[in-house]
Order: sequence, then C-alpha cells, then structure tokens
Amino acid sequence: MKKITILLLFVSIMTKGNVYYVAADGGDTNSGTSLSSPFKTISKAVGIAIAGDIIYLRGGTYAISATITLTKSGTDKMPIRLEGYSEERPLLDFSGTIFGTRGIDLRGNFWHIKGLDVRKAGDNGILISGAYNTIEFCSFFENMDSGMQLSGGAHDNQIFDCDSYWNADPTDYGDADGFSCKLDVGTNNSFYGCRAWLNVDDGWDGYLRGNDDVSTVLVNCWSWMNGYFKDGTDAGANANGNGFKMGGSDDKTLKHNFALKNCVSFDNKGKGFDQNSNVGSMVLYNCSAYRNTGDNYSIYKTLAAGKICTITNCINFEGKVTLGSFVNQTTNSWMVPFIVTNDDFVTLDTTGVSGARSSDGNLPKVNFFHLNESSDLIDAGTNVGLVFSGSAPDLGAFEHIVTAIEKIDEYYNKLNPFFSGDNLVFNFNQKPDGNMICKLYDLKGQLAYQTQIDANVNQINCGGLINGLYILELSQGDRQFVFKVIK
Repeated sequence: MKKITILLLFVSIMTKGNVYYVAADGGDTNSGTSLSSPFKTISKAVGIAIAGDIIYLRGGTYAISATITLTKSGTDKMPIRLEGYSEERPLLDFSGTIFGTRGIDLRGNFWHIKGLDVRKAGDNGILISGAYNTIEFCSFFENMDSGMQLSGGAHDNQIFDCDSYWNADPTDYGDADGFSCKLDVGTNNSFYGCRAWLNVDDGWDGYLRGNDDVSTVLVNCWSWMNGYFKDGTDAGANANGNGFKMGGSDDKTLKHNFALKNCVSFDNKGKGFDQNSNVGSMVLYNCSAYRNTGDNYSIYKTLAAGKICTITNCINFEGKVTLGSFVNQTTNSWMVPFIVTNDDFVTLDTTGVSGARSSDGNLPKVNFFHLNESSDLIDAGTNVGLVFSGSAPDLGAFEHIVTAIEKIDEYYNKLNPFFSGDNLVFNFNQKPDGNMICKLYDLKGQLAYQTQIDANVNQINCGGLINGLYILELSQGDRQFVFKVIK
C-alpha cells in the first residue's frame, strides 16, 4: 500500500535586529520603524540596515528608476532580510529604467529576500554575485535580460519557490533566460521548486565563460515554452529555447557539474535537457520530458576525464533521446521493458502549470504528467536516495499517491515542524503513537541529520547545520511525511 507524501512549509523568523517598514505612500523623513511611519524608498531602508535587521515592504507598486544595489552583508546567524510584509505582495517596477539597467544587484552575502515581484528592468531582474544568499517566493518577469542571473563568482546561494517568465532582450532576443547560472558563476548554487516559462532564450542556462568545474543543483523545477515571446510566437533564430541547458562554453572544454532531480521539461522550442557541449558531470534522477521540439534528452559529447553522466528513473514521451555510450542508464522509460503511452498518465493537459502558488510558495497542484494508477512505471524505478512511496521509486518527476488529497491521513493536521533558531521544533497537536525516524536532507540530497524521536520529544537541537532549506522526512511504520523547513 502506498505511503502518503506531503510538502508543507513552516518558517520560523527569529528577528534579532531592528525592523524597518517601507510603503509606496510612505516618506523617507519618517522613522521607518513602525507600520504607521514607513519609509518611502527601499534604498533608504537598505542604507541603514545592518546584519540581523529586517526590512518589510508593504504591498503595492514601487516605481523605481535606478538599480537597487545591495553591498552590505549579514551573517550566517543574522542575515539581512528584505521581504513582503505579512502576505502582502510588493511589485518592484523598473519600467522607468533605461536599457542595460539591472533591477536588483545583490553583491553582499547572507541576504534573505522573500515575496517580491520584479518586472521590466532594463537588464536582469536580479543579478547575484554574492554568496550564502536566499531568494524565496519571488517572481521576475518582463525584464530585458534574464529574470535572475548568478555570475561574478556567486556561490552557495539558495533559490526556492521562485518564478521567472516573459523575459526578453531586444534586439537580438538571444540571452534572456529564466534563470542564468552561468559565465563566471561560482559553485554550490541550488534551486528548489522554481518555474521558468516563455523566456526568449532558455529556461535555465549554465553556459560557462571565465570559470570552470562548478556545481549546480536543481530539484523539483519546471521549465516550458522557452524560446518564445510572451504571446507564444517564435522569438527568432537566436532564441535557443532549451528547457534546461546544463552548460557549454566557447571552447567546449569547461565543466559545469549539473544535477537535476524531479525536474520537468516540456513544450520548449529547443531541447528538454541539453548537454550543450558541457564536459562536466551530469546527474538526472526522476526527471520527465515531453514534447520538446528538439531532443527531449541530448547528451552525446564525451566528458572530461573523471566526469560521469548518470540518468536514472527518467521519463521520455513524444520526443527523441540522444545519449552517448558513456551515459550510465538505469530504469528509464525508453529502456526495456517499458513502453510509454498516453494511458500511463492521468492527463497530458498542461492547464494550470503557470497557476498561482499556494500562500506558502508551493507549486500549484496539477495532474499534468502524473502517473495513472494502472501505469507500469509505478514502483518500477531504482532507489537513488530520493524519498519515494511504495516498494520502489516510480519513474518520472511525480510520485503516485493513491489517496485523494482531501482524505489524507489524520496526521496531516498533527505535524507542524519548524526551526526556532538551532532547534527543530515538533509542534504536535496530538502526540504520535510510538517512535518516529527523523531525517534532514540538504538540496544535494545528502543526509545532513538523522535521529529518532518519541512522544516525549518536542524539539531537537540542530546547531551543527548551516542556515538554508532542508527536506525533512518523518516516518513511522507505513506513514511517511515530507516537509520543507528553513533554518
């Protein structure tokens, strides 16, 4: 019988510094320290904020005529936070900037930016060259280059629950990606639960120039209809339109070690998952590709010495697979004994994929590309260390759940884990029966912490963990629950 897997997000914010407020109708001569006396401009608040401070932006539209440059740094324990107040959604409108002007230029370290919409910058919506930053539940759209770019040595940044779409760069329309982790970017950047669509170039671009042998991880990310304008028309010959471009370089010798897990690529103008001359290691676990105009999977160039490519538990449907003999392949849908048909899926209707996220930033619940209960792709995969239901992993990005969401086990309302400082708190409304196994994984899929808790444990100290996003797995008997938690 299938276990039940759920994703929830519970965030504990421990404010240790000053709190400042900004509102579109505020004033920079105000104190900025209360809801009734907010600053008017973000730059005013940024100018006085230090490590541990939090800047709340009220909802509304902020007409901004120059780049917001963030050069200060927080610390691991005391980041500088810039976020929408409560559930209000501030829109940073850079339409007044000239071509070539970035929206946000994040050069500092240990910032946490949450709940902002950024549009119509004259260049990137946000450019990140700093390190150890967290960008959460933001969207970047209609910018004149990539919605988000990481370069200039940017490393150890976490991007999660973010969207990037409708970005286009006149006049050649050849560089505006959804998410660019490229050129002279640093290592250990990660993306979780992000979406990229209708960007004129690629959904994700890992092309290198000026740096080598860096690593990037993507988990639960969706990419579709890239290579096209906002209205769906072809963006032209320079618009590559790949879903996930995993690397490449001018001389075709640079190594971008790219890992994709539970990612989906469909209806792109170019390829779904594209090597693009990358000679670094590439790992694809439980990915799904559908109806891309180019190959769904394209990895054929020989890798650099010591590098490997592994593809496991992936689905290909209505598209080509072009793989070199060096690729290690296990239990993929194009291999014996699988034959994939329409009947393997609940629906191939993509309606809703660009729909609103939940209030906590989770991806919309859609049935697109989910496996039908009769599919032989269920429980047919190989255990690669990802959380799965049943006797073995399913193929593809979405694990099959047999129980309707409205009938989920009563434990749904009893589990409420969250971080309070270094402590992971288990706020059970009702104590569990017996022991539970607790595991924390980082976004690389590595086990960061494991212990056993019983009915008398309310919290455990995880002081050895760095701040960031973790996947928490709690299991008891045939029940299994998965949460996103932020330290």
